[in-house]
Amino acid sequence: MSGAPTGTEQAVTTELRVPSRLGFEKVAMSTAATVAEMMGFSEDRVEDLKTAVAEACINAIEHGNRLDASQTVLVILSIAENTLEVKIVDRGFGTGKKPIQTPNIDRKMHGEEELRGMGMFLIKSLVDEAEWVSDKRGGSYARLAIHLDREKGVSDGASDSN
Repeated sequence: MSGAPTGTEQAVTTELRVPSRLGFEKVAMSTAATVAEMMGFSEDRVEDLKTAVAEACINAIEHGNRLDASQTVLVILSIAENTLEVKIVDRGFGTGKKPIQTPNIDRKMHGEEELRGMGMFLIKSLVDEAEWVSDKRGGSYARLAIHLDREKGVSDGASDSN
């Protein structure tokens, strides 16, 4: 597990700021993928993380910062012994506490529901932990985490709050 701290080391953190312009989510996605690869995550897990980070960044750009290119999205990557945590921070007011709905794919495919609106569900299904935190004063973040020592989808009580 090269590049990741051992049990006696503190977490390593790096930050990236991207403009609130669609397309820049790819920069965050690539950076998260590089860090996950350095930690030794499998190719499948890296692909899951890339999708989740891109989706969270798009949500931050569109909904949090309302496509205001003067605002940035802060991406904080924290490497602990067996965990990569990614926080995507925007200037919005967050999602509140509404539950994440399981989309009805059939209804979406038949045009009975809007095709969009699956991002949070998708993110939650791709990572080990996902939560959305809001600040009433403005500013919110999505926190995503993947663990080296845990298979995707297996829960041991980890946070999956919305």
